[in-house]
Amino acid sequence: MSGNRLIQRFENPPQPPTHVLVSSKVIVCALTIANIAIGAVYLHDCPRQRFIPIYLIVMGVFGMALTLLSYLPCARQNSDEPPNPLSPVCVIWNSLTSTFMFCWFIAGNVWIYSVYRPDFQKNLLNPDMYCNKNLYLYAFWTTTLVYILIAVALLGGCCMLVCLCFCSGADPDDDV
Repeated sequence: MSGNRLIQRFENPPQPPTHVLVSSKVIVCALTIANIAIGAVYLHDCPRQRFIPIYLIVMGVFGMALTLLSYLPCARQNSDEPPNPLSPVCVIWNSLTSTFMFCWFIAGNVWIYSVYRPDFQKNLLNPDMYCNKNLYLYAFWTTTLVYILIAVALLGGCCMLVCLCFCSGADPDDDV
């Protein structure tokens, strides 16, 4: 069996339909706006872990910046177009921003999961143990949703890889 057909499939992957790309960007924009709004509204409502609302605001701002920058012409480069001189700058900016967001996400995980199940009611005896219920649950479930989506993507990718290997192995055009 020749691996050329399998390699060609990885080199030229099919592109998702335009409506899928637009829908995903709209969903990402809505989530980033929600992050900013919830973080700003409840900025001082979590003394148990004061970085949770800041985490949401920063993730929202940088997520929105990455989404908006993906529309710039320097972010896309087709092989049939001449090289764009700003393309390396965009690649460096996207790489740095993505690296920062990954590190910030890890920090947010520590802040959110380390205070799991804070007091949702203000207690006069110990007011520093309080965290607004809406703020905390939103941060907790959006962070957990990222892990769920990663697991689904990994599982789906593994299934596609197995199917691709089986389908390419049964191709009658391959030489033995």
